[in-house]
Amino acid sequence: MKFHVNRDVFSEAVSFVVKLLPQRNPQPILAGVLIEASEDGLSLAAFDYEASARTTIEATVDEPGTILVHGRLLSEIASRLPNAPIQIEVGEDDGIVLTCGSARFTLASMPVQEYPAIPEVSGESGLVQAEDFATAIAQVAFAASRDDVTPVLTGVQLEVAGNELSLVATDRYRVALRDVKFDGGGVASEESTTALVPARTLTEVGKTFAHSGDIQIAFSGSGDREIIAFTAGNKTVTSLLIKGNFPPVRRLFPEQTDHYAVVNTAELAEAVRRVALVLDRSAPLRFTFTEDGVSMDASGTEQARATESVDATLTGEDVTLGLNPQYLLEALGAVKSEFARITFTSSDNANKLSPVLITPQTSGTPESFKYLLQPNLLLR
Repeated sequence: MKFHVNRDVFSEAVSFVVKLLPQRNPQPILAGVLIEASEDGLSLAAFDYEASARTTIEATVDEPGTILVHGRLLSEIASRLPNAPIQIEVGEDDGIVLTCGSARFTLASMPVQEYPAIPEVSGESGLVQAEDFATAIAQVAFAASRDDVTPVLTGVQLEVAGNELSLVATDRYRVALRDVKFDGGGVASEESTTALVPARTLTEVGKTFAHSGDIQIAFSGSGDREIIAFTAGNKTVTSLLIKGNFPPVRRLFPEQTDHYAVVNTAELAEAVRRVALVLDRSAPLRFTFTEDGVSMDASGTEQARATESVDATLTGEDVTLGLNPQYLLEALGAVKSEFARITFTSSDNANKLSPVLITPQTSGTPESFKYLLQPNLLLR
């Protein structure tokens, strides 16, 4: 095999396919990038049985063929090569020889025949606007759990119903939900389709495809090998879905009540960051909402204490509660609006703390982003 390719195009392609590979792979073969050279150009792919990434780029192919080479090493080399065309060929001892300008690298080849087949997707699909989808992922994925003990909570639930795609994530302490428009084409149905996608994979999809116009989302497979594919331009990412039942968290979202406060999003976030500096790790921050505004009070070790208040418009009774400052900051960062509405919900159980609902404060349009946060018990 032998081909010539533009350095920047090749470097970007290799970087894309290795992003989803785990840092440490139990099977060395899965650390490889599969490169296929043909009359149509160059195809690069990586797969670790759970996620795959594949792209095609233009190249001058002198001799078609297929090679497998260590992905991260190739990516690091490609990103540091001089500004000149790259030539890659198979050497006499089956090693991979990469030449760029006066730079020359010889890399070990990996056995292509041992590499697993890259999944193909042929199921129903639809389109979503890339920028909206990337924003939605950023607004929701952070609320997924990072604890592998409960795998279903480490994913983001995608739900397609008609012309709407919902993203939902929870780690038991909070729930984030965002709706975006979905074009199912002529096959759009009111029957919902769900897919539980690992949050890490979905986050990379959002970053990679944010400026790609439209993203095609396809659902395929069955049983233990259900997969979802995201395609934009010449790039495709597939992910094995997480098996299990996602908790029915939608029912936790209350109808809007008349007990809420409206605050300037940036002002509240800055104040929370300052006051939380004296808090012990994981300790809640005390918030008191009154008609005069919202005040924060934090006490930490070493007798440190901080208080601050910001303007707020309160509708309803005064309320005092404890909130995890980091969880609140992540919500405020996801609101994407100058003002945020913090709604205080009520519960039938007088002994149970009711969650607060955080949404953008906009007029006339239904909220596409909602964030439910469970308060912490304050020690009086």
